[in-house]
Amino acid sequence: MAAKTFQADVVVCGGGPAGVNAAIAAGRSGVKTVLIERYGFIGGMSTAALVYPWMTFHTMDGKQVIKGIAQEIIDRLMLISASPGHVRDTVGYVHTITPYHPEVYKVLAVDMLKEAGVQLLLHSFVDEVRVEGDRIESVQLTTKSGKIEVQGKVFIDTTGDADIAYLSGAPCLQGRDGDKLTQPMTMKFRMRGVDLARVKAYMLEHPEEFYHKTPIDELPDLPLSGVMGFYKHWKESALPINRDSVLMFIGPADDEVLVNTTRVQGLDGTDVEDLTEAEELGRKQVLQVAKFMSDNLPGFEKASISSVGSQIGIRETRRIDGLYSLQADDVVEGRKFEDVIARSGYPIDIHSPAGRGGDNSVWVKADGAYDIPYRSLLPKRIGNLLAGGRCISTSHEALATTRLTPSCMATGQAAGSAAGIAVKRGIAPADIDVAELQQVLVAAGAVLHE
Repeated sequence: MAAKTFQADVVVCGGGPAGVNAAIAAGRSGVKTVLIERYGFIGGMSTAALVYPWMTFHTMDGKQVIKGIAQEIIDRLMLISASPGHVRDTVGYVHTITPYHPEVYKVLAVDMLKEAGVQLLLHSFVDEVRVEGDRIESVQLTTKSGKIEVQGKVFIDTTGDADIAYLSGAPCLQGRDGDKLTQPMTMKFRMRGVDLARVKAYMLEHPEEFYHKTPIDELPDLPLSGVMGFYKHWKESALPINRDSVLMFIGPADDEVLVNTTRVQGLDGTDVEDLTEAEELGRKQVLQVAKFMSDNLPGFEKASISSVGSQIGIRETRRIDGLYSLQADDVVEGRKFEDVIARSGYPIDIHSPAGRGGDNSVWVKADGAYDIPYRSLLPKRIGNLLAGGRCISTSHEALATTRLTPSCMATGQAAGSAAGIAVKRGIAPADIDVAELQQVLVAAGAVLHE
């Protein structure tokens, strides 16, 4: 049976935060846009893997450097009581975090896509990319209703795993130099029935058991948003998980926490057998960690698991080898680029790919933010492809900051806006006037300069 065919100007593959923002930006530019997503809902890691909260839109001194469509999403969530907005991070790792209700976000994102005129194809898995010369002609989807071919002029890879780039033959990189190991995967889960007042009281009584940057002196006047610690309890547990503490974030409900503590190392998130093993290990760890918490942690005596991710959370897999690869020094020194299309204030946050030690965090110097250049969105070899989100061109170290959701939203918006310009001008994304792109982004609320 012949494949059904869709035609579009811009084809966005992957409906996570980067893909949502890319499709909205492209749609708003007035070009026909299709967004393809393998799940039956939008949100990617933010919904399928319970990645929560969004962190961070700000520098360590509280200056907001990510706005645009990302901030518009927050504003609209706040209007319907589905986010408190940006709140102080009581872990102390960054200045602010942004809680949100994932089920409401799923609906709001679709509303915003429709408002932008985007055609959404859910339950659609890209399994083939057709290339002619240096251009992608179409992507093939496997669906419940058979094969579908989606033809386009410009394609955007927001799969997180650089699937479109890889299938098209664009060069890709994976993991760290040498052994190609990637940051570990985490199966996140929520618990309800938590006495957060008791948790906070324990923190105030035993500050030495929590992360050294926890703002203990301010804690009596701050709503609890996150906790990292219970070091003594964790050490005594002897759980077979290579972490040294419990990390959790509060909400969305006032008796609820999101637990980010499981850790699956040494497996490849682009290998189906490794992914299968990771899902098995991750879910076993969820049961172990939840029992440990309810049995041992103050405030968790009546707590129980309320939800577990639909899939394991992926921090790192493939990324494009682009026209410019953002480096660790670029991040740490707060480097400025003439072709800046997004900024971020999140530190380099490397979870060790192997072993118990080796986690590493390095904060941004200068004004606390670094630039992401447009060239990092442009893969080599394929002329009508852009990347946004986790799979843009970076080093292993720099990816440890660009992979965070607000940064992915910002690079997604930039990719979608660039695609819209390229289609309207009838040129390749690499040939657009970056100054025009920057003007479009600033007009849409993005922060590119001081």
